[in-house]
Amino acid sequence: MTDVIRIGLDLAKSIFQVHGVNAEEKVTVRRSLRRGQMLEWFGRLPPCLIGVEACATAHYWARELARLGHTVRLIPPGYVKAYVRRNKNDAADAAAICEAVSRPSMRFVGAKTEAQQAASGIHKVRELLIKQQTAAMNALRGLMAEFGLTARQGAAGIQELLAIAADPEDTRIPDPLRAGLAALASVLDGLEKQIGETDKAIRNWGRTSKTARHLDTIPGFGPVLSTAMAARACHPEAFSSGRHFAASLGIVPRQDGTGGKVKLGPISKRGDGYLRKLLVNGAMSVLCSKQAGNDPWLVKLRASKPLKVAAVALANKMARIAWAVMMRQEDYRAAPRPAAA
Repeated sequence: MTDVIRIGLDLAKSIFQVHGVNAEEKVTVRRSLRRGQMLEWFGRLPPCLIGVEACATAHYWARELARLGHTVRLIPPGYVKAYVRRNKNDAADAAAICEAVSRPSMRFVGAKTEAQQAASGIHKVRELLIKQQTAAMNALRGLMAEFGLTARQGAAGIQELLAIAADPEDTRIPDPLRAGLAALASVLDGLEKQIGETDKAIRNWGRTSKTARHLDTIPGFGPVLSTAMAARACHPEAFSSGRHFAASLGIVPRQDGTGGKVKLGPISKRGDGYLRKLLVNGAMSVLCSKQAGNDPWLVKLRASKPLKVAAVALANKMARIAWAVMMRQEDYRAAPRPAAA
């Protein structure tokens, strides 16, 4: 194995597939490894280039293999697909990764540190808790609507329904269902407390992150968006410009054309959907605030475009500003406005 210069590693839960080639591009290693054999086997291997598909556990293995002296490159799974020959299996995937990592034009994903991955993980926990809360609220509304009990949208409406369900003198809800609604109320109360604790943990991490503190100065950014951006977009230097960074998040028009004619469609929705959602939500908050009327660009945009289209355009601008802030590690500075004539 001393002549191996490049390895394609296909990750899995228990069985990992290895495909290695030498300087003459001849296959010298093709085998499977169990999880417990990974670090011992790669520890005996001379330092080489290892390609891995970017997935949930890829960042952990990238850190562990880098500690052994290897150079690890994470590749987006979509870019590996073009190199898979014929039937898809673990061996074919490992061979495709080995070939893809050697391409000079290949794009790679930066490996996260443990702190960045932990911060990214707490955002996933928060998103899951909010989904569970929304599901419980919808179930409560649906069950009570079956008995003609409805309420306005939002948290205030939920409180009205919970008050009705908790009132023992209200006979509009039969007894068997009242016990179930009490259980739903208990679930909602627990979820609200857990979401509050998660938000507190996110804010505490944001105070310790220099990048998150800089991002928090951008209009439309808050603790959730700034910490998510700092944790997930941890290698802004991988993009040559803010436009490329915004394109990686899928908030640019999708291009489709042939014969020299290019058509621009809806946004591509590629990349990190969580960051894209937070950017659009932040843009909506800016457009609905008083400061939107003080920005000539936003005033002109709102006059010619629908609200949500304007929000996506502003989200694109916010992403480009965030890239510049992360690259310079400085607070946001608004461009000086020309003096009135």
